[in-house]
Amino acid sequence: MASRFRKFGITTVGLCAGSALAAWAFNSQNDSPYKVQMAAKPVRKAKRPLPLRAEQIAKLQSGEEFDVLIVGGGATGAGCALDAVTRGLKTALVEADDFASGTSSRSTKLIHGGVRYLQKAILGLDFEQYRMVKEALHERASMLQSAPHLTHPLPIMLPVYQWWQVPYYWVGIKAYDFVAGDRNVKTSYYLSKKDALELFPMLKGEKLCGAIVYYDGQQDDARMNLAIALTAARHGAAVSNHVEVTELLKKKDETGKEVLCGAKVKDCITNKEWTIKAKCIINATGPFTDHIRKMDDPKVKGICCPSSGVHIVLPGYYSPDQMGLLDPSTSDGRVIFFLPWQRQTIAGTTDLPCDVTHSPRPTEDEIQFILTEIKNYLNKDVEVRRGDVLSAWSGIRPLVSDPNKEDTQSLARNHIVHVSPSNLVTIAGGKWTTYRAMASHTIDAAIKACGLKPESEECQTDGLLIEGGHGWTPTMYIRLVQDFGLDCEVAQHLAKSYGDRAFAVAKLAAITGKRWPIIGKKIHPEFPYIDAEIRYGVREYACTAVDMIARRLRLAFLNVQAAQEALPGIVEIMAEELKWSKDEVERQLKSASEFLSNEMGMMVNRASRDKIPINLTKEEIQMYIKRFQIIDKENKGYVSINDIRRGLKHFGEADIPGEELHEILREIDTNMNGQVELDEYLQMMSAIKSGNVAYSRFARMAELEEEHHEKEKLKKKISVERSGGGL
Repeated sequence: MASRFRKFGITTVGLCAGSALAAWAFNSQNDSPYKVQMAAKPVRKAKRPLPLRAEQIAKLQSGEEFDVLIVGGGATGAGCALDAVTRGLKTALVEADDFASGTSSRSTKLIHGGVRYLQKAILGLDFEQYRMVKEALHERASMLQSAPHLTHPLPIMLPVYQWWQVPYYWVGIKAYDFVAGDRNVKTSYYLSKKDALELFPMLKGEKLCGAIVYYDGQQDDARMNLAIALTAARHGAAVSNHVEVTELLKKKDETGKEVLCGAKVKDCITNKEWTIKAKCIINATGPFTDHIRKMDDPKVKGICCPSSGVHIVLPGYYSPDQMGLLDPSTSDGRVIFFLPWQRQTIAGTTDLPCDVTHSPRPTEDEIQFILTEIKNYLNKDVEVRRGDVLSAWSGIRPLVSDPNKEDTQSLARNHIVHVSPSNLVTIAGGKWTTYRAMASHTIDAAIKACGLKPESEECQTDGLLIEGGHGWTPTMYIRLVQDFGLDCEVAQHLAKSYGDRAFAVAKLAAITGKRWPIIGKKIHPEFPYIDAEIRYGVREYACTAVDMIARRLRLAFLNVQAAQEALPGIVEIMAEELKWSKDEVERQLKSASEFLSNEMGMMVNRASRDKIPINLTKEEIQMYIKRFQIIDKENKGYVSINDIRRGLKHFGEADIPGEELHEILREIDTNMNGQVELDEYLQMMSAIKSGNVAYSRFARMAELEEEHHEKEKLKKKISVERSGGGL
């Protein structure tokens, strides 16, 4: 008890000192060289139509010299393109994969200042950490203002299980509000145990003292990234995905110094190569920062310390629709968020050193760590099952290394802007929320280093509405329902994903042939995505099936199995739009399936299920053997696709598409030989019993087949009463 009082006393002193630091910094920020930029006069909506990708490629191949060539199409690179073009610079951007294909689509989806960084700033009297939080809170407000359709405030609950922590956390969160100042989202507040459980009924009530609720923002990160790139394109920037830089070019300036003058690039779709001339080259490649820096100077020392962060997606019933949860002190000291997102629940993240790769994969250990931590905060009625993991992914954080510290947990998300002797401008580190400020600092450095002559010296993007934000209102979806005959859930989804561009999407929707909805064929029955989004996604520069399922739609991130099921239909529509050959269709299907398997958790989910030992009782094994034999009517020793089709016909499912039948088979066909053996069926039932698999359509069909079989046997029996007692 005495140690608790000591801890409370120490933290109170630290918080008081920190509050004084915050107040001083707040009052003196006008004298600081790091002051947060106030909102500039917003640039008006660009009236330029969105160019086709072919037109963008032609502009990049024209031979004209650009003021800036940005390498990297993540949040920072797209932000740099928008900042540069709105200052009047002739701007080009190339991305080797797709916009947001790396770290920018694999975030926690939060727009935040960093509660834990503020804690470090206050307790450590660290002005650098404070400055970072202050800047991030300003940028949080700017993002919520600039993209109202893609962002929204989200309350996050911090449950308290020890009484002394109530004032400790309350003072800390109030300091967070104070630092935000007039840019605060909403004011934090305290909840009693009763009120906390009412708002978050899944929460463990035992020993709960109360909770603190504070506000941050939430976004659809991949679509936000794409919207920034599209806004830059509408303002005149030449932007293209799937264009890789293969070499940096140099020349001698008037002083005899070697400086960068352009880059050799390759279109990864057509394999065509050419040269882009540019006065300045900006390296905004996130985890691949050092790769581009070594193109400039092979001897340069690396500055990035990559760290992998794994997230998992669970069904929506794990959390309330409008309340997140923060676990501030996990078993190993990391912070874990537990948040509602797109009607599902996202949980993460981990933080481990990793190698830089184009295809990071989640591991079973990281998934189990997150599940274990979740269990500590949820009540006993909520059984946290491994089988409820719908998707899992890993993102690589491009953290800037500090030579004085060894572990990644102590690495701050501060960013650096570095100019090499040959004028390569590198922007490294940082975090999603501060993408706009990072871009502003980068373009400032580029103008100075390369002697560029912009129309405006000042950044123009603070408060600038991005693609879809101009005509959006919270009730805009009602017009979509009324004017087009869209399903209400679909209309809400389109409004939130595309903003005022949702009307252009709706015009591409196919007629359903039903009384209602009139248009909008869903690509998967469990999600509001419709056919028109595939066609519109091609206009938004989607070139591959992975571009579509992962970033134009978020299906791969929400439910990897559903993404696999929807994939053939998606590829069919893309093939129409992009004129794919039969061979290309097969290649796209294979590539997307591998992406889902390796990067979205399908393989690790299957491996987790397959290594579960058989834990069935003798009676259960006999019951499942009986069911298996009922389905296998010809006593082949295995169940074929025709057996599944016949079984489903008994329950009125006569018109099941062949691809869906194959999906049911693939759920259980672990050795991938196109048939189900008895041991595979028993393995599946064992996995369901242990919670490593949530459900199986094959298992349910086998259960119904047994019921049908028993009813048919009863019909054949003639009772004594009905027969009149004999002859």
